[in-house]
Amino acid sequence: MSAATASSWLKSQRKSDLVAIAEKSGLEDYDSLKKADLESALDTHLRANRTSLAKESSLTKFYDRLDTPGSPVKRDTSTALVTLGEEIKKPKPRRQTRGRSDFETDHSDPETDLNSVTAIATRTPARALAFAQQLPLPPSPAVLVDKIDQQTASIRASTASLWRSTGIPEAGEDLREKLSSTASIETLFLLLEVWGLQGPVLPMKSLTLIPASEMLGTPALPGHMPDFFVLLDPKFWETSTLWFTTSIFVPLLLAYFCNLSMKAKHGKTKGVKVGATEGQIDPLIFNISKGLLTWLIYGKRYTAGGWIGQEAVNKLESAFPGGHRGVMIGSGVGALTSLYEAVLKK
Repeated sequence: MSAATASSWLKSQRKSDLVAIAEKSGLEDYDSLKKADLESALDTHLRANRTSLAKESSLTKFYDRLDTPGSPVKRDTSTALVTLGEEIKKPKPRRQTRGRSDFETDHSDPETDLNSVTAIATRTPARALAFAQQLPLPPSPAVLVDKIDQQTASIRASTASLWRSTGIPEAGEDLREKLSSTASIETLFLLLEVWGLQGPVLPMKSLTLIPASEMLGTPALPGHMPDFFVLLDPKFWETSTLWFTTSIFVPLLLAYFCNLSMKAKHGKTKGVKVGATEGQIDPLIFNISKGLLTWLIYGKRYTAGGWIGQEAVNKLESAFPGGHRGVMIGSGVGALTSLYEAVLKK
């Protein structure tokens, strides 16, 4: 019983305490041992080296339990009280007269019953303990949290690498850089005007009929394409030339010769010549001149001595998104953008 008591003291210790005992007692090759194997190895080692290790203060309890004779197992007080209470509450049955045959039938071997109960009580905890020791449980919750963080970081890194490999982030950044300029904003407004001119100036013509498909469940659809025969009509060239002149050619011409930004750059560089492609067009002058021409021709119906036909003016006025006011709003946005860009470059 004393050996079991000493071994139970080792089992009640944590593995870190067992490692400290192994270091103090001089046990070798204990790093790779599990807790159960370390307990067994320490028990054998401490018994074999009792004469040299008995003076260690950390091993006093082990040797005291080794020398103390075992005491019977104490019954749990709470369990005893509950059992006693149940016995008191349980009503006593009436006394019945039993025959001799009943005593012979109820007679059983007490040793057999005791052995079976002991076997059941000792077999089940041992199996449960062995099963629990085989489970790969983490040593502490902190280690489990670290493992989860590592897996999360790995998944995040692989997802980011996959997203970069598609080339979408680089294409988005390139598009963003190209659109972040005054010229890009002016180009977008010009494309909006072209989209509005497509219907009145170059209308679509139905050339064929796409048959219905029973398999896809689609109805018959007409096939449209631009009517390029309009290019032979002089009115098409009159309308398109008027739009090109008022929205692109004349504003570009004025922005080239009335270039305030180039003058400012010459002043900063003190006579140093500016590059051939840098600052040739002043975006502020371009938008101001375009807005004034639109207001004068489409708003005030200026004909320039009969050179501008009113039929073309009316067609463009109805084709512009928002009329001539929509074009003037686009010019105003371009002018504000050019001013903001100039302030940022300061």
